[in-house]
Amino acid sequence: MIKDKVVVITGASSGIGEATAKLLAKNGAKVVLGARRENRLQEIVDDIKKTGGQATYKVTDVRDADEVTALVKLAKTEFGGLDVIYNNAGIMPSSPISALHTKEWNDMIDINIKGVLNGVAAVMPDFVKNKAGHIITTSSVAGIKSFTGAGVYGATKFAVRNLMEVIRMESAQEGTNIRTTTLYPAAINTELLHTITDSDTKKNMDDFYKQVGISPAAIARVVNFAVDQPEDVNVNEFTIYPTKQM
Repeated sequence: MIKDKVVVITGASSGIGEATAKLLAKNGAKVVLGARRENRLQEIVDDIKKTGGQATYKVTDVRDADEVTALVKLAKTEFGGLDVIYNNAGIMPSSPISALHTKEWNDMIDINIKGVLNGVAAVMPDFVKNKAGHIITTSSVAGIKSFTGAGVYGATKFAVRNLMEVIRMESAQEGTNIRTTTLYPAAINTELLHTITDSDTKKNMDDFYKQVGISPAAIARVVNFAVDQPEDVNVNEFTIYPTKQM
């Protein structure tokens, strides 16, 4: 059941995070949104409330563990608890390794890996204590297949894949009932493409996404399905391709 579940979503100011927040709220969840752009967060929360949903937000940079912890604390003070965290924040400044965009490499590591770890750390004490909880994380199809031009991005997403599977296994081993769901989206039309600075890579990606890309709503529906499962069911991996994509 989704109704009355409290769900924290990072990277919630656009794309997959925004679509997911609106769909879950429509279905009765209480959503707590985190991202860096306050104006967008305020607009989304206002939209949700206008349609009768329950939502709040806090400006959050997932690279800062204290800010992620504060976002989780807001969920507990505003709505009395926490059932799900959706670690969705991520960037994709793809480029060939030989281009040596090393600052972008570090940014991806800080957001795509450390940001997820900060989310996990923020909820783990409560989830272990309550012996219940659901951790959902956006990896990528680049986390299960290798693509030229996406070596470091893919490396961060492979890391997320391993992390989430180990959390699932350790939870079963420890009897804490923490569920995990890892998403592997392919070409989804979001702002990720805007983070690419390498000109050749950006042109190729823009052209490809124009041909096959689909709406973030596709991922929102998958998250909705995962959250809606009964507590004894862990649907832990989804790969979501546009039908046109090879």
